[in-house]
Amino acid sequence: MHPIFFDEPFGLSVVESMACGTPVIAFNRGSMSELIIEDTTGYLVNNVTEAVEAVTRLDRIDSKDCREHVIRKFGIDRMIDEYISVYYEVLSQ
Repeated sequence: MHPIFFDEPFGLSVVESMACGTPVIAFNRGSMSELIIEDTTGYLVNNVTEAVEAVTRLDRIDSKDCREHVIRKFGIDRMIDEYISVYYEVLSQ
């Protein structure tokens, strides 16, 4: 559960949870829609009632999908490639 009531700009604890294979239920605010894949890595909800209902659906999510999503989106290989790309962009100016 990630019941934030503000527009969080990233959500490291959400990524860390999914990296461990734990699906996340979070209020649909800030960066949560960029981090969580609905019905695949967790659930985005708008209130406590929806959050409680989402708990009953957690068994539908495969923990491997959570981990694979984090590796694809935040893994070291992707991060290195993107850092190098930014460095080349800066150096070319």
